[in-house]
Parts: sequence; C-alpha cells; structure tokens
Amino acid sequence: MKRLFLAALLGMGLVFAQAVLAESIVDTSFVVDALKRGAIVWDVRGAEDYRKGHIPGAVNIGEIGAVLRYEHSEDYLPTPQIEKILGAAGIDPAREVVVYGDKASPFTYFGLFTVQYFGGKNAHVYHGGIDDWKSSGHELSAEPARLAPLALKLATNDSVVAATDEVVAKIGASVQIVDARSPKEFSGEDIRAIRGGHIPGAVNIPFEQNWADPTTPQKLAKKEVVNKDGMNLKPREQLKALYAKLDPNKETIVYCQSGVRAAESATVLKDLGFSKVKVYDSSWLGYANALSTPVEDVSFFNVGQMNGKLGAMQKRIDALEKALLEMKAAK
Repeated sequence: MKRLFLAALLGMGLVFAQAVLAESIVDTSFVVDALKRGAIVWDVRGAEDYRKGHIPGAVNIGEIGAVLRYEHSEDYLPTPQIEKILGAAGIDPAREVVVYGDKASPFTYFGLFTVQYFGGKNAHVYHGGIDDWKSSGHELSAEPARLAPLALKLATNDSVVAATDEVVAKIGASVQIVDARSPKEFSGEDIRAIRGGHIPGAVNIPFEQNWADPTTPQKLAKKEVVNKDGMNLKPREQLKALYAKLDPNKETIVYCQSGVRAAESATVLKDLGFSKVKVYDSSWLGYANALSTPVEDVSFFNVGQMNGKLGAMQKRIDALEKALLEMKAAK
C-alpha cells in the first residue's frame, strides 16, 4: 500500500510538472514562483524603460527587435552573433525562461519565440508584463541584474519556423495560413514592403483580436480608458470561437510584417491545442520583396507619391520653423 501511495504521489508530481512545462502564457503568480525557483526572467524592453523600473532579478539586453535583428530585413542576426549577445547576458535557452515586456506587447511573444527557436523547451511569456506586475503591488528594481556570462552553442529548432520557399510550396495545400496584420495591410491598402496584399489563401485575423478589447490602444491615446485591462487576452472560449474556422490538427503558418505580431497569435493557437504551428519569421517583408511569390490583392509601393508626401511635410516643417523664429524675434 505504501508503495502504491508513493507511486501515486510520483505520478501526480509528474503530471503537475508536465502541466507547468506545457504552460506558455503565464500570470503574475507564476512569475513570482519562477523567480523563487531560479528561472531566468528576461525583460525585452528598451534599456531606458528597463532602467526606470523592472522586475527584480530580470535581465535585459535592450529592445529585442533592434538588438537581435537586422535593421532593414528584420531577420535574425547570424546565430554566432546571437550566441554572444545572449551568452553575455547569461540567457540560456536550455533553462527555464520567462519573458516579459509591456502588457500584450507582441515583442514579448517574439522573445518567447526566440527562446523556442534556439532550442528552449521550458519557456513562458508573461502577457500582463510590467503593467500587471505593478498593478499587483509588487516592487520594481532600478538596479540592473547580472547573470554569469555563458559560452553558448545554439542550434535552431526548424519545427517552429517557416521559410519563404516552404510557404510558397504549401500554398493551396492542406496548410492553413493566418495573416496577423491589420485589415488594411491584408487588402493592400497599407503597403509596408515593395508590394502590398497578402499570401493567397491566407485568413486575416489581426493579432489584436486576441485581446478583450482590440481598440484599447486607441482608447488610451484618446484618454477614454485609464489602463490596459482591455489588452488582456480574451477568455479561452472566446479565443476558440475566434479561430473556430481553423482545424487544430492541420499545419498552421502564421505571418505578419516581420514575424513579431505573428509570434503572439502563434502562441495563442498553441495554447488552444493547435499541434502544428509555425511562425513565418521573414513574413511579409521577406515574401513581398521576393517579387516572384504569388500575391492576392497586390499593390505596389509608389515612390513618387511618397516623395510628394515627404516634400509636403517638409514644407509644413519649414513654415513652422519660420513662424517660431518670427515669434522669438518679436519678443
């Protein structure tokens, strides 16, 4: 009987451990416990925001989108460079890692994707981020945290990422393609590469639709709301309804402009039980600029129109500067 009791306890512990490992999107209490057990907590915000206040013990390398990617293509830097950057900060993807930033920020999810792409199997994203940490009454630190530097040797996990050739080859096949950009980007009205439009067969579900109130950023700007609570994730049943037309057993590729917004939607899909989800890392920048790739609702970047708009803007700036100088002279 004693042996059976111990075996049952062991089995319960194993189930609990597996549940913890499987949980990607976590809350404040999870982060508190993770800190106690020595997990790496990675603040992916810019250095200035980090200095103003961060979760005690959290490490920072600067704004993740700028530090780990090329400026123009927005693709990852070569792996040896990323090994040096993460290694210098002591961020080892092989350990338990909790990633956070501002509430609901897709760059936080891009941090999670980065850990997973470089082999991490026990990584979590704190959706509420610094906003929920503060609203829960937890203290902030202004002292930078330092972890022991590491000599990393990273291997990429290609099962979580899709490349342009793969995406093109799977168009029209059984794969599901989710476009996490805005409706105007999807339709080709908002052009952010050489071409506008979308990948043939893609379904447009903007990543903000994962939130309780997708219009919260606009309401904050207009001071119609006083906090970011509308950027909490929808309840699970509402998220299931949002993606109800997709088959959780089919391969699903998610893309946006450069893979950042896609990382948030991909994580939500995985937590809903979608078993074969990939982020198209190069996303629309890589796809549209390839020129040979097929595009629906195609539109092209108008250089002359943009130059005209820039010229008109410069004239307004010149007029404002002239008016300011005249006001100063009148004093």
